[in-house]
Amino acid sequence: MSEIGKSRFYPLALLLVFLSFSPMSSAKLVKTMAQFDKAVETVKPGDEIVLANGVWRDVELVFKAKGLPEKRIELKAQTPGKVIITGQSNLSLSGEYFVVSGLVFKDGYTPTGEVISFRTSNNDLANNARVTNTVIDNFSHPERHLADLWVAIYGKNNRFDHNSLVNKRNRGVTLAVRLNSEGSEENNHLIEYNYFGPRQILGANGGETLRVGTSHFSTKYSNTLIQYNFFDRVNGEHEIISNKSSGNVYRGNVIFESQGTLTMRHGHHTTVEGNYIIGNRKPNTGGIRIINEYQTVKNNYLSGLTGHRFRGALVIMNGVPNSSPNRYNQAIEAIMENNIVVDSDYINFGAGSDEERTATPIDSSFRNNLIMGKGNLDPITLYDDVSGIAFEGNIINSEVNIPATIKDGFINSEYKVSENKQSLRVPEQSLVDKIAFGEIKLPISKAQTGANYYKKDESNIAFHSGKTIAVDAGTDTILAALDKSEPGDTLILENGGEYLLTKLASIKHPITIIAKSGKKPIIRSQKPSFLVIENGGALEIENLWFDGAESPDYKGNNIIRTSGYAMNINYSLSVRNIKVTDLDINGYFDFFKATPGTFADSIEIIDSEITNITGAVLVLDKETDDIGVYSVENLTIAGNTFTDIKAEIANVYRGGFDESTFGPMVTVTNNIFTNTGKGSTHKSASSMYFHGVQHLHISDSKWIDSAPLKLHLSNGEPITVIEDVLMKNTAKISANNNDYETRNIKYQ
Repeated sequence: MSEIGKSRFYPLALLLVFLSFSPMSSAKLVKTMAQFDKAVETVKPGDEIVLANGVWRDVELVFKAKGLPEKRIELKAQTPGKVIITGQSNLSLSGEYFVVSGLVFKDGYTPTGEVISFRTSNNDLANNARVTNTVIDNFSHPERHLADLWVAIYGKNNRFDHNSLVNKRNRGVTLAVRLNSEGSEENNHLIEYNYFGPRQILGANGGETLRVGTSHFSTKYSNTLIQYNFFDRVNGEHEIISNKSSGNVYRGNVIFESQGTLTMRHGHHTTVEGNYIIGNRKPNTGGIRIINEYQTVKNNYLSGLTGHRFRGALVIMNGVPNSSPNRYNQAIEAIMENNIVVDSDYINFGAGSDEERTATPIDSSFRNNLIMGKGNLDPITLYDDVSGIAFEGNIINSEVNIPATIKDGFINSEYKVSENKQSLRVPEQSLVDKIAFGEIKLPISKAQTGANYYKKDESNIAFHSGKTIAVDAGTDTILAALDKSEPGDTLILENGGEYLLTKLASIKHPITIIAKSGKKPIIRSQKPSFLVIENGGALEIENLWFDGAESPDYKGNNIIRTSGYAMNINYSLSVRNIKVTDLDINGYFDFFKATPGTFADSIEIIDSEITNITGAVLVLDKETDDIGVYSVENLTIAGNTFTDIKAEIANVYRGGFDESTFGPMVTVTNNIFTNTGKGSTHKSASSMYFHGVQHLHISDSKWIDSAPLKLHLSNGEPITVIEDVLMKNTAKISANNNDYETRNIKYQ
């Protein structure tokens, strides 16, 4: 801009600023809570209350406003994205015809049960209100199992749009529509163009991303429209979307690489159409699950979904006769038509059939669906009588095996699938035309959703993504290096060096501690724990030697444990090619212990040698409330030798009968167990104990002079396979029932 242009511009800018906040203007700039409260008391139709840019800490904003349809009241940020609400804070809203926009709730948590609430009391609700262009990011209670709602929508005719909800880490629904009063029924809310960003696995019930209603009000009509939202890697629990009221429509949403399903858990007359659910072969990715009466599922695209049982691509469940509100109503007049299912593993009918769920689907139909896949050639499972479902005009590739009782409802075709410009797997257009699906394209992109100023590139920090730090041998040199490290860094220890820890080594972010190939450096500690994974931490160790000679003479020592406080950020632990010796200074000296309230996405011990331990190798049994809570999602034990271990190699516990979670998922392969699990004070009297594990595969391993492998198989139709193992001078496998597979088990 020229000097003349500048001279003309600045007076104009100053005039605009003056007009924006002068007495003649309806905008009130507020910088303190006192100013905010005073502005709310005097606000009139057409006014604006503007929160000043900056950090607003420990504020409970109560906004009561009554605008008019043509003169809405606005509560907004001075600059969208520049008003940061943090600490113990929340926002409650009531009145009508107002708009809230541009706020960011970040790195704090609500002191009550809701972050943004569309009510200020049980009787003061918000109607005809809008919240837009607002963010909630990592606004999670430090106690992962304490529940809260990030957004609770009450009242009628409210709109929630173009918002970003990212990184909910504690229990509780991300966004809930509440129908707990007459003033919130038949509400006609509109939820659209929102970005639901990554949500980690909760490892417990209560991790839904979106819920409309509750079981107590499931027969009430909500009439909420949920459309054009992007659900990105939301993995909280089995139900990504939980429909628990009647008359709702889910249209044009994208669910991307998310573990779980869109579930019609309660309520009737639900329509699910035009949604795209893309799994990209990620574990436990699921599709659409039907329960209850008069549900319609049509014109949806489902691709690359791997989930089984309740998590299939298309699932219709059995119900409970005369079901109570919180159980499963029979599926009546369910319609599943014109859906495309590509490269997905399971389609299930009568799922959940058991002694309680005996009411099979009736007066229902499965018509004109297009199914193409080669990954699983037996994708269709009939769990019960399906004579109440009419199968007609469905197209499926000829390699697939179809149950004889429904075979007439399918037309064989050649498998013809390619990738289009949007990287979607699409069947040949002539097949798509036969079911009148139309063009296969995303109804909404990630970029078109969420707050327009907030990034959508949330991802975990990878190991080895930072710098390398050489660590000299000596006392507490590892501690000094950890203090200097940053997320993703790698500490490289001297081959053959000796390292002593005189203090607890805290792992506060993702870090790798390794030695180059060659002689392992030896690490000892004078504290009860060598390494402690804190909230936000993750640990990878390789080619190291841990020895217990310097450990204090206490019971209950360990090499690695998680924080003694609850952690609301999931961690991971990778152990490769390590040596562990003489953890025997006293009893119950464990290698790794997970404390209650912590959760691992993955734990692996690979190619390692662990000898002479008075405790266990992996203690993962401290979540004992028996409500489906557990400590680790994926556990791998492969290529190791374990010798003279008094307690279990692994004790993994998931108690109770809750069906809302997926794991644990455990792989044990190519290991040798010698004299393991035979300590006299060892409660389970087993070499390995797995309780409630949902997917267990044990193979190519040897047990020598060891306590038996023990299993407790519970709910969820767990998949348990044990094959190609040798049990020498070891008792037979012990289990509470015979619902597991064995192949080539040898006892000597």
